[in-house]
Amino acid sequence: MHVEQPSSSLAQVERELQEFEQQQRKRLGIAQSVQHWQDPNPQHFGKTDRDNTTILVGGLTMMQDRFLEAGLSSLGYRIQALDCPDNNSLQLGKEFGNRGQCNPTYFTVGNLVKYLIHLRDEQGLSRQHIIEQFIFVTAGACGPCRFGTYVTEYRKALRDAGFDGFRIFLFKTTGGINQSDPDQGLAFTPTFFMRMFKCIILGDIVNLIGYRIRPYEVTPGSTDKALEQCRDIICETLRCNKIMWPALRRCRRLLRAVPVDRLQVKAKVTIIGEFWAMTTEGEGNYRLQRFLENEGAECEIQPVTNWLLYVLWQTRWDTRWQMDAHRRPDDNNRAQINLKPRKTLILCRLTESIVRTVFTIYARAIGLKRYHLASMDELAKLAREYYQNELRGGEGHMEVGKLIQCAKKNKSHLVLSIKPFGCMPSSGVSDGVQSLIMAKYPNANFIPIETSGDSAVNAYSRIQMALFKARQQAEAEFKKSCEQKGGLNAAKKRLGSKYRNALHYPKQRAAGTASNLVL
Repeated sequence: MHVEQPSSSLAQVERELQEFEQQQRKRLGIAQSVQHWQDPNPQHFGKTDRDNTTILVGGLTMMQDRFLEAGLSSLGYRIQALDCPDNNSLQLGKEFGNRGQCNPTYFTVGNLVKYLIHLRDEQGLSRQHIIEQFIFVTAGACGPCRFGTYVTEYRKALRDAGFDGFRIFLFKTTGGINQSDPDQGLAFTPTFFMRMFKCIILGDIVNLIGYRIRPYEVTPGSTDKALEQCRDIICETLRCNKIMWPALRRCRRLLRAVPVDRLQVKAKVTIIGEFWAMTTEGEGNYRLQRFLENEGAECEIQPVTNWLLYVLWQTRWDTRWQMDAHRRPDDNNRAQINLKPRKTLILCRLTESIVRTVFTIYARAIGLKRYHLASMDELAKLAREYYQNELRGGEGHMEVGKLIQCAKKNKSHLVLSIKPFGCMPSSGVSDGVQSLIMAKYPNANFIPIETSGDSAVNAYSRIQMALFKARQQAEAEFKKSCEQKGGLNAAKKRLGSKYRNALHYPKQRAAGTASNLVL
């Protein structure tokens, strides 16, 4: 039988332990007081500082960063989006950062340092002025990879670059900014997050429709010109907090006017991998998307919205596990124990429904047809046999699930997984599983690419070899499709002007867009 020890006995034990510790310290010659290292984290940013403080943001696609700049400005903040990280950012990240970091850390940390140096050396702002009137906001996590230490790397690089005391704020599901402070200048309220998610969804939709149109444009540069006009229209609407539907309809007319020929045979390439590497559009991934398009491919990118859905899926999965762990036949309080988890499940489902609904409404308004956000349950089910759903880090099981989905449903001619050199979740775990997937699905054309900031020529060479096979598959697929429908001329006659409509996108029956159009 358990007998509770009196508090006086516990206090006696603590005293004896302390005496023993002191004796051992004296015997070993260890200092009595040890000053542990602490990372200073200046966080003061009050409501009165909003008018004269610029909030720096960055890290997503260029379109989404611009939308965030406009959308959050309408909430009363001064927002400045950083430029896409380049090789100069990489060099500064390596100069002022720790050794052995991953590629995204070097690029993103160096990009912030580069901008602050620009403010100091080219715009003539003093170091104190920069520290007092600029802050940086970024995402954070406890993740198993180096993403969990990004904020420490930021502060280390900033100290060494001469900006000691510069404020960095994190938003994350655990920890982050203390919102109980009534004077908190950066209020992560539901309105703030709803506006942020709206900007992310809009950026995804514009990016997706751009990658659909650009490979088939007749006049080079016409798609980018239309996208720039769309970006300005949406930014103005967000900045003025107006209704988005009319703005998207204006964008639809601009995009429809882009001359295209969708009967050009293009190899479709699905890009997966580590979140930042597959999202960035600059030198952090060797400008992968533009390189593929220049090589005659159509890119199937992964929207950031999928990551939001994946976070909700993780919460649902963990909550169900918690509920199962508490279920006992003799548990009389089971209803009370499960009350909060059930509420969490309802909120997750509701949030997911809102995200999918908003995405669908905006997609239809701008003309993004036949695009469906990924089913997180389906990806989890596909990957479960090869990659445990409980494992976290990076994209978790999603990379495996996406490859299986592409192979089983014939969604692309090539699946390209891009990630930083030595990325533990993607390179160390996922790629090892993918070899088994390729053995079970011989039709899967898969290539993993690691980025290190240099070695672009090596990456391009490997991609070109995989693309050669993908183009052959696309050509053979198109030829077979034409034969089934009586030849290309007959298909053109039947299609009329549809294949010249920038917003027309056929139902998926084969991997290539041209083949789908003929079929």
